[in-house]
Amino acid sequence: MVSSLVGQFVCFVFLVVVSISRVRAKQTVFDVTKNGGVADGKTDNSKAFTDAWTQACQKNGGGVILFPTGKYLVRPVILKGECKGPIGLQIEGTLLAPQGVQSSVDMDHWITFQHVDNLDINGGGLLDGQGPSAWHHNNCLKDAKCKRLPANLRFDFVTNLNIDHITSINSKNLHINLFACQDVKVTNVNISAPAESPNTDGIHIGSSSNIQILDSVIATGDDCISFSAGSSKINVSGVHCGPGHGMSIGSLGRGNNNNNVSFVDIRNCSFVGTDNGVRIKTWAPSKQGTVSHVYVENIRMDQVKNPIVIDQNYCPARRCSATESSQIQIVDVKMINIWGTSSTPNVVTLKCSETKPCQKIQLRDINLSYKGPDGPAVSACSKVHVITDGKQNPRACTKPVKQVPRNFDVLN
Repeated sequence: MVSSLVGQFVCFVFLVVVSISRVRAKQTVFDVTKNGGVADGKTDNSKAFTDAWTQACQKNGGGVILFPTGKYLVRPVILKGECKGPIGLQIEGTLLAPQGVQSSVDMDHWITFQHVDNLDINGGGLLDGQGPSAWHHNNCLKDAKCKRLPANLRFDFVTNLNIDHITSINSKNLHINLFACQDVKVTNVNISAPAESPNTDGIHIGSSSNIQILDSVIATGDDCISFSAGSSKINVSGVHCGPGHGMSIGSLGRGNNNNNVSFVDIRNCSFVGTDNGVRIKTWAPSKQGTVSHVYVENIRMDQVKNPIVIDQNYCPARRCSATESSQIQIVDVKMINIWGTSSTPNVVTLKCSETKPCQKIQLRDINLSYKGPDGPAVSACSKVHVITDGKQNPRACTKPVKQVPRNFDVLN
């Protein structure tokens, strides 16, 4: 067993080194330490970073920005295209976010990329958002006008993005935020924050398409992956999720004109100790929109509180109407071969809109058990057209939904 693990580690290191050497053989490397960067964990390296970025971006054929081994304090930066060639960011060391209020509170980013095409981020390094210094400022459940906190990595209008073999820990807010991005591949990332850390979603996707998230481990205080308005053509496979709130489509219908999410494919993933497994959540009342063509297959649940959830009366702050319905239409959702254990009896909960009931929801080969003091496992459904096939444990939709089990979600 040990020799096998050692062999896998050596193979991993070899692959990383080969990928680095290939990039460097093709492109000029801009080392931040040659631009005034200091790896002491105290000196601000934001100017060294932006200077190296400018040099690489303006060079014909592009270049690679390198953070060698060591600890680099980096204050918030915005790195902009358009560049004259592909850009690489090679992180071999540790990047540290600042802890001061001026760089943390009422700011939506730490490291942001805007309008960049052909960007590779890799190197096996680590981004430390130093979230404990700011999490106590997150009071969004109590104050609708709460101040923003920064994401570790933010991508706005970025195309042809590859993120590989990067670790992100303790973001003050989201870890990776994708907005208006196209053709993105995220592989072999490790994202972590304590289970009680607020809004530390692993990967948040909005207004983006052609996204792949593969072979990664995400353990946070919020959604492992969240798919918000305008998300389409997304493939998730081989992701381990937990702790956290699971994977969520939404929330949808609140303060956005494009409330559509479509063609989301989630396969071969595991959820361990999460509040939810796979969840679709929409506000009530809401603006109009559609969730369609969602395919979830080969999913293992291990002591998940609510493995399968559709909640069209989502309202974490309890400031919503009790009489108005969601206007989001949910249609063509397939849940196939989902097995394992639940830590509560709420194995399947499908609570759909009173005015726009869910259509074509397929449950095939569901085998989820609960062993505890609160009675047998329950599959509860309201206002939903369900198609069942194969094994159903528990039997599908035997009870109406009285109330959707609540988590301590912060507004998102």
